[in-house]
Amino acid sequence: MSQPSILIITNRVPFPLNDGGNLATYSMVKGYHEAGWRVYLFSMNTTRHFITKETLPSLFHEIDFESFEINTDIKAVGVLINFFLSKKPNHAERFFSKQFENRLTEIIQEFQPVVVQLESIFLSTYINSIRNITTCSIAIRLHNIEHQIWESLAHEMKAGLKKIYLQNLAHRIKKFELEAWQIADVLIPITQKDADCVKDNIHLVNQIVVPYGICVKERPIQNDNEAWHGYHLGAMDWVPNAEAITWFLNEVWPTLHEELPEFQFFFAGRNMPYSFHKYHGNGVHCVGEVLDAASFIADKKMLIVPLHTGGGIRVKVLEAMAMGKLIIATSISMQGIDEAKSGIHFLQANTASEFRNQIVLALKDKTQATIIAENGKKLVQEKYNEGSIMKSLDEFMRIQINISKTQL
Repeated sequence: MSQPSILIITNRVPFPLNDGGNLATYSMVKGYHEAGWRVYLFSMNTTRHFITKETLPSLFHEIDFESFEINTDIKAVGVLINFFLSKKPNHAERFFSKQFENRLTEIIQEFQPVVVQLESIFLSTYINSIRNITTCSIAIRLHNIEHQIWESLAHEMKAGLKKIYLQNLAHRIKKFELEAWQIADVLIPITQKDADCVKDNIHLVNQIVVPYGICVKERPIQNDNEAWHGYHLGAMDWVPNAEAITWFLNEVWPTLHEELPEFQFFFAGRNMPYSFHKYHGNGVHCVGEVLDAASFIADKKMLIVPLHTGGGIRVKVLEAMAMGKLIIATSISMQGIDEAKSGIHFLQANTASEFRNQIVLALKDKTQATIIAENGKKLVQEKYNEGSIMKSLDEFMRIQINISKTQL
């Protein structure tokens, strides 16, 4: 088969490239396209992340691309109805639309893909309808293990109704997630740790680990005039990001600013809650959403990642390492980048005092901090090269196609 065809389904248009999810999905689409696949990208165009076609880059015009307008906003009434009358997580029901399903079946009949790849576990609600009209292989990309995130959030929540709700939600998501893993033909986790979690729960599973790949030749040229300031960039409507920055600004910043009044911290991200603007001042810069992520980080040397919950791999960390930034991050923030060692490729900090100490040490010994940043850059270039990662996935998926054909 010289040019296999793949239909990639996403729960939002993977653009702009200003958060990890969009970067990872865009990279996957680009990788299949450059590997010689016919690619059809069918994306939900949500009210929350609405994108106009005029703003999209050339890749979207080189492949078959279609967006579908849909309202997936979280509504209090919908959450209550789901909690009392449904066994599925609210996330899955928010992303289910009969109209979207109808258009999906039309696309499959017209495009005739040999692989359908879902870029979210919550899109697995469409698997049954896909099975009804095609025998193609169905793959699910695991950007993270969703139930682990919500279990962590529930664990950290104080006793009360919100904790009870999060515990219930985490249980629903786990049940939903395990069922989806079992009915897919292929799972594509983004880290080995996530793959091990799948195997612990599903003994017979067909999966390939595909980390986020960096196209080194497309990295911006390192800025020799970087200021030794800290920054954080991430979607602020993602609960772990919002909680991490709140913790850092409340627990770390006050005493850090007293010790290092010249040190500046900038944070930006999509859907920045208005409540974060109260932190602006005293060395803190609440930037809001930025149109050009590369420009935002170009003149800053230190990426601060204080995540305490989350899964998958931190795409923004890999991007920053590839640009020679110094990473100061929690162990959870570095999850999935297994080769990275604290003190060699990045600086690890899990507590408030550890964050303060690592930032102070980096500023006192910038020569050593620069060596660590350069080590991180070399690690990404060697272990997370987009070309070699995509080559392995391409070969694996072509084998799956042949296996499926022999089983017909």
